Parts: sequence; C-alpha cells; structure tokens
Amino acid sequence: MSNIEAAKAALSHLDLEEKEAAITAASRDFFWYSPVLKKRMDHLRADFVVRPRTEAEVIEVLKTCYAHDVPVTTRGAGTGNYGQAMPMRGGCVMHLRHMTAVKSCEPGRVVVEPGCLLKDLDAYCKEQVGHELRMVSSTWATATVGGFIAGGSGGVGSVTWGSLRDLGNIIRLRVVTMEAEPRVLEFTGEELARVSHAYGTNGIITELELPLAPAYDWTGVFVKTKDFAAAMTLADDLANEDGILLKVASVYEAPTAKSYFQRVAPHVEEDDHLIGLMIAPHSMDGFLTLLARRPNLDLIYRSDDHDWPRSPGHIFEYGWNHTTLRALKVDPEITYLQVRYGYPGHKALVEKMRAAFPDGEVIQHLEVMRMEGKVAFAGLSMVRFTSEERLDEIIRIHEEAGALIFNPHRYTLEEGGRQHADARQLNFKKEADPKGLLNPGKMISWDAPDWEYERMYSYPQMTKADA
Repeated sequence: MSNIEAAKAALSHLDLEEKEAAITAASRDFFWYSPVLKKRMDHLRADFVVRPRTEAEVIEVLKTCYAHDVPVTTRGAGTGNYGQAMPMRGGCVMHLRHMTAVKSCEPGRVVVEPGCLLKDLDAYCKEQVGHELRMVSSTWATATVGGFIAGGSGGVGSVTWGSLRDLGNIIRLRVVTMEAEPRVLEFTGEELARVSHAYGTNGIITELELPLAPAYDWTGVFVKTKDFAAAMTLADDLANEDGILLKVASVYEAPTAKSYFQRVAPHVEEDDHLIGLMIAPHSMDGFLTLLARRPNLDLIYRSDDHDWPRSPGHIFEYGWNHTTLRALKVDPEITYLQVRYGYPGHKALVEKMRAAFPDGEVIQHLEVMRMEGKVAFAGLSMVRFTSEERLDEIIRIHEEAGALIFNPHRYTLEEGGRQHADARQLNFKKEADPKGLLNPGKMISWDAPDWEYERMYSYPQMTKADA
C-alpha cells in the first residue's frame, strides 16, 4: 500500500508542488487527441508533483518513493499523445523541467539533460558549432529532448535520418533505476533499445548524448496540385534524389490545406492537395529543376521569396502531429491514425486506402521518412470519428490491406506499436523496477504476459473516476 503522505514529507525539502490546479496540469498530456483515451483517462491525476534539479535529487525521489511504494510517472512537457505521461495509479509525477543543462557540444554530437526544450537545444547547438539535432518533433517549441527520446519514434528530419531507433540516431543514454538503492547506468549500442521509446517504464533518463547534423537556414516550400498521385510522387521522388537535402516532406490530401491551414487557405482551393517541404538552400536549384519537369504542380510559397501578406511560419509546424492539432481546432470530431506504408508498395497501398474511404471519412496525411534505408511513408491519417467500433473497423481495413498501424488510441507500449512484447524492455524492467512502480499500466508484458491483444487492454489498477 502506497504511503503518499510519508513520501511527501520525506521529499518536502525539494521543489514539491501541492496546488490542486498545478498537480492536475502536470498529470495531463495530449491524450485527448484520441476520443478513446479521453473517455478512459480524463480523470487521472497524481497525488503530488516533484521537480528535481539534479540527478542526485532524481535518485532521492526514486529511493524515497520505492521505500513507500509510491508510483512514479516521469514527464517533460507532456506533448506526447498516447497517454505516456498519465499517472495511471496516481502517486508522484516527477517533472524534469529544471534539468535543462547542455553538458557539452561539439560538431556532430551534444550531451544534454532531459528537460531541455528541443527548440532551445537546437538554438544552442547552432550558436556553438553551427549544427542542429538530426530530428525533432513538430512540437519542437515546447517539447523536451528527454520526452522525445522516451516517447517519440521519429519526426522532422526522418526524411533523411530515419527513426530514433535506427542505429546511430542515439549515441548514449544515462539512466537511473528505481530500487532500494537506485543505480546509475549508461547505455550505448544494443543496450539503448532497453529504454528508448519506453515511456519511462523501466528507468529515468537523466542525460542524453545525441548526434548532430549541419544546420541550414532551411527554405520552406508549399506546392499545390489537383492530382494526389502527383503530389505523393513528387515527395517520394525528392526524397530519393541523393543530391537534394530535405528536412521534411509532407503530403496533405484535399481539403486539408483549405479547411485546416488558416494562413495557407487563401492561396488554395477546396480540391487542392498540398506538399510541404523544407529544403537546404544549396538544394533549391535541384528542387526547382525537378519541379519544372512535372506538369500540374504549382509552387505557391517559398520562405526566401514570397508575397504572402502573412508568413505561414515554420513548414514543419503543419506536419507530423501538428496537422491533426490544426484540424482539431476547426473540427473537434477529427482524430487520427498512425500508419506505416512500407517500401516498395507504399504508394499503391496509399491509393488503396484512398479508394477504401472515398467519402472523406479518412483524409490522407503522409510524412516521407526513411525506413531501413528505403524511402517510404508514415501516414498520420485524419479520421472523422463516429464510434469506437467504426474506428476499430477502419484500423482492421488498413491492417488487412497490409498497412501497419501504430495505434494512437491505446496507452500501452505494445498496443501503440507492434502488439508484442519487447523482451529487452521487459527484462530490463524486471531488473531496474522490481516493484513495478515506474509509469505503471503502460507495459502489458509486465502486467499480463499472456494477453492476446484481441481487445483493448484495461489496466486493472487504474484509478477510477469519482462517482
């Protein structure tokens, strides 16, 4: 039985938050993207929040909470949307907002604490060595680097660099365990898979070493067309042009641009599909040459030369999860799916899905990314939500066609991924979190190892809503 009051008393000399409104705010992430998760998780709330300033304080929090059987859920900015940072059993939310130091920075690599914002880290690296992070989330302005590594899988930059799990995209992680005497471990190579994209279920990341790439004043571009296949092919072909350096390549099916992109809407029509690109300045000539070879594609915006009265801002802030966020501001019935359209049949499979949902129930949004060295598509399809049953049917139609779904309407690691246990993560949890107190409820293979995945997993110890 958790002894919340004893843990709070023992930690009272730290930055401890006990105000009701602040605790509620720190107990929430972007789970509400999903009407399925919102229905099940909206009531969840921690008992208290602690904000450690150093690794030593992280160790103290974990040791104290272990002694008093208090669950600990770690968080950064809470911009994840699988419910990763939601405290399923209450307890302690450990907010790493104070741990923002950049320990070292040199061309090609940076060492940083987990609470540093991606935007601030990029700015620091550019100023110091003219480099930037290889990939970031579209919530770059508000997301932390630790949250991105613990909860993300790819993002802006993945068109060139692939996913976070690809070899070389994380160099080293420093992790604290939750035991009677917490240990500090450093992981590289094969060991990184134990804790990357593990939602903080089996260790708390206190330091990260990440690779950098040369920074550019990227040129933002929008291209419109009436032909969806032409839009998809342009993005795919650009990513396959070895001499053209991209940071993002997004494809938005009509009517996304007209309906949901406020500053783009005056420049497009309802039936215009849109391609969003970020191109290195020295690659613009190559891009324009390729574009000139394609009929029915209209360059409507480039950030370095335009007459738009209102700049649209960063192109990447229209892509990845920001697309759904922009749509939700206009239409609260919108939700989304995360789909993998693998090489080599990715374009044909997208067209098959378009044919399966011709009435606008599913609107295609594609992000070009490298998967195992091949250019393919991550789909972040927007879905007009009517019921959980219909949403499950839409997922089934995708899966039966051969599209891999990473389900954003589930809060567990396994259901949000490939629906099987990751033995490396599970085995490390047994070693590093023997009481199962770290972010409980998010790893099925710990709670119910024989789960069949025939229905949504419901964590039996989740705190219940007030009657």
